[in-house]
Parts: sequence; structure tokens; C-alpha cells
Amino acid sequence: MNPAGYPPETVPLQGRYEEFQGQPGVSTVVQYTSVSDLPEPPRDHIIWSLGSFFYSNPCCCLGLAALIYSIKARDRKVIGDMEGARRYGSTARCLNIWATVVASIMVLIMFIVAYMY
Repeated sequence: MNPAGYPPETVPLQGRYEEFQGQPGVSTVVQYTSVSDLPEPPRDHIIWSLGSFFYSNPCCCLGLAALIYSIKARDRKVIGDMEGARRYGSTARCLNIWATVVASIMVLIMFIVAYMY
């Protein structure tokens, strides 16, 4: 409670906002609210890694490597090592991107070869 007996949410503001000149002997009460944002938890890309593992693993082993790094990222997140989880998650994302690109190029080449013959 403040000195006037009001709860902090309903403190009446004295003075005017349009004018910065306050009345003599009257103070303006301003309440500040701070909001702390919690950092976003790191992503482990486990679903994308599973898709890369099952669908693009015959092309190369990038899907398996991405799945391993995704599992490591999830384990690090569970034990509370957020920096390690970010590192492993970033590596898993890069491997997933490469696995997706390589698999897409292989499918495109197969369609082009099948269309030509």
C-alpha cells in the first residue's frame, strides 16, 4: 500500500501529462512495470530429423547424423545445458537442410531421367 492507502494498481496520477509544469507542492506519482522475457528454449528439430532419417537416408547418412544431433540437443535441454542444446540443435538443423537438399536433388534427377526414357 502506498501512503494514500490505495493499492499500487489504482494510484491516482496527479498533475497533467500535457504540461510538464507541476503544481507547486503536488508531486506526480508514476508507477513503472518491468516485464522480464524468458529466453525461448532451443529447438531440437527432432521431427524434421526423423523425416530426414526415414526419407532421405538411402541418399546419404545425413539424416542419421541429424537424428543423433537432435537427440543430443533434446538431452542437453532436459539436463538444463541450454548453450549445448543450442549448439547441437543448430548442427541438427544444418544437417537436416543438407539432407533435404540432397534428397530433393536426387528425386529431381530421378524424375528427369524417367521422363527422358
